[in-house]
Amino acid sequence: MSVSSVKSQDPIGSTRSERLLILGSVLLVIAILSIVTFLLIRERANAELSAARAANNIVQLIDADVLRNVELYDISLLGLIAASQREDLKSVSPAIRHMAYFDRATAAPYKGNILLLDNKGDVIADSASVEPRQGNYADREYFQSHVNNPDPGMFISPPFRARSPEQDWRISFSRRLSGSQGEFLGVVEAAMRLSYFDQLFNSLSIGRDSTVNLISKNGILLAQQPRLAEELIGKDFSNRPNFQRIVKEGNGSFTSMSDRYRDKRLYTFSKVGNLPLIVIVALSSDEVFAAWKRTAVVVSSATVALCVSLLWLTWLLRRELRRRHNAEHELAQLAATDALTGVANRRTLDQTLRHEWFRAQRTGKPLSVLMIDADHFKAFNDQHGHQAGDDALRALAKVIAENVRRPTDLVARYGGEEFSVVLAETDSAGARQIAEHIRSAVEQLPFVAGVESPITVSIGISTWTSTTDTSLEQLLIAADKALYQAKESGRNRVVATE
Repeated sequence: MSVSSVKSQDPIGSTRSERLLILGSVLLVIAILSIVTFLLIRERANAELSAARAANNIVQLIDADVLRNVELYDISLLGLIAASQREDLKSVSPAIRHMAYFDRATAAPYKGNILLLDNKGDVIADSASVEPRQGNYADREYFQSHVNNPDPGMFISPPFRARSPEQDWRISFSRRLSGSQGEFLGVVEAAMRLSYFDQLFNSLSIGRDSTVNLISKNGILLAQQPRLAEELIGKDFSNRPNFQRIVKEGNGSFTSMSDRYRDKRLYTFSKVGNLPLIVIVALSSDEVFAAWKRTAVVVSSATVALCVSLLWLTWLLRRELRRRHNAEHELAQLAATDALTGVANRRTLDQTLRHEWFRAQRTGKPLSVLMIDADHFKAFNDQHGHQAGDDALRALAKVIAENVRRPTDLVARYGGEEFSVVLAETDSAGARQIAEHIRSAVEQLPFVAGVESPITVSIGISTWTSTTDTSLEQLLIAADKALYQAKESGRNRVVATE
């Protein structure tokens, strides 16, 4: 075990701590982002739900108002049919007959004229005057519809321009006038100015890019507010996928791309009672989610700033932890290393010897110790000075370390000019081979600081095996004894205890 391997244990713990810190911060950031994302998604759904509810309330209000007014028109038509079938009214004066025919028509708002037409389309009675106007309406769609259809139900026409000077947009409500045998006798018709819907829709606040629409079940647009394009009134939308879905579902809401405006819209719709009319509120998604988008931008920006700050603080903390670990490593290295030679010091030697001794006791593997001493070092130091002596010790330590290559082995300065090598799992023969390599390498060192004679070392070896009954202290004493014998035998040699 070298000094470097002892030092490398701390960086492992440091790396683990840094990884745990980074992992914790990343997981926290992911948790924060996940929670904020979930809340934003939920708020978006709530915004859409709130918009749908508000649109549905608007639809219901329009339904109720339109249904009530259409019923007033229908009451006027039914009253005119009933009055026209009374024989006693044919003999009264035109003024009284006019009052009887149209006494129920005054309550209908934004009404146009109410007409009683014969089977050829000529005007028989006109709510505008006692003397009916001269005109024929056999070309009108509502008239042709009743001619070809014996159904007595009310017919709502597509929008049309009035023949009056105003030339305003109108729709008509009409019923068939039939004889006792079902024969076609004529048509009763009441016109409504579409300005009624403009007034009704204008009272609603739905947003600049959203629309309120009244459309017939056949797909004819009757009214729209705001009126984005005049030419849309009376246009047929029956082939549009969104309208087909609306007709199929009857009531409800969905989000889809607008076929005309090419933007995403929230459609909320409902049939107007039993009438062939559908009210559609088309809210622009940009307006529905405008407030949510502003909130999302603020929350997202704050969250990103928080996460970036958290990661930045984590990086700062990681850097400080690394600095602290490096400082601790440097202190540990200084505590474990001999300052002059750079190899392990006596304290590290004692710790490693105890560790390897107990490991050898457990495993039964041999343990060898080398004691190395520089020959005649005191005389060398006195002759050449302490600086040359220090250089010689550093060179000697380097040679020893270069010949002890296993990570489990340890080179240490024992004291003064004496070094010690701990060789784990090494028998006496292996220890002797290493010792000879060290002795020979030291002998081959170049001259140090102008010294003409080479430096030599004497080495003593002691080895513990499972068959040896000795203690750790006895093992060191034996190595010292072998070193003494090497010096007594002439130095520059290796001696191993028997």
